[in-house]
Amino acid sequence: MVSAPIDQFLYEGILFGMIIRANFTGEGIQFFTQESEPLQVGYMNRAKGYKIQAHTHKEKFLGTQPVHEVLFVKSGKVKVSFFHTNGDFFAETIIRKGDIILLAHGAHSFEMLEQSELFEVKQGPYSIISDKNIIGTQTEIPMEEKHEQ
Repeated sequence: MVSAPIDQFLYEGILFGMIIRANFTGEGIQFFTQESEPLQVGYMNRAKGYKIQAHTHKEKFLGTQPVHEVLFVKSGKVKVSFFHTNGDFFAETIIRKGDIILLAHGAHSFEMLEQSELFEVKQGPYSIISDKNIIGTQTEIPMEEKHEQ
């Protein structure tokens, strides 16, 4: 099955997740998220020699509700399942090497289908021990996720 370059997972009109597939290509700069979302995901395609001037970002208070996260699949194959916060399952997909996924709303789970390496970006501060709400029957965070911050 060949996936589209961008897949969106909506529940009752709310974006729960977006995958930018490894085969995505475009021109210039574009953002995939709405300006109102607390985490922006964009793409740049620039020619050799193109320069972006040195700059800072204006300081402003940025709320982090809800917490969004982005995962980049360095290697492997991962099944991602999407759930409403009440625990209702509604979709699943597979992400592979080179894919990027934005997790915006609702709940999600992962199953590593192969040995996998992922980079994760989310707003901080964040505690891997105390900042997760477990949905459904799973009540324990696996031991490998419990570590000192």
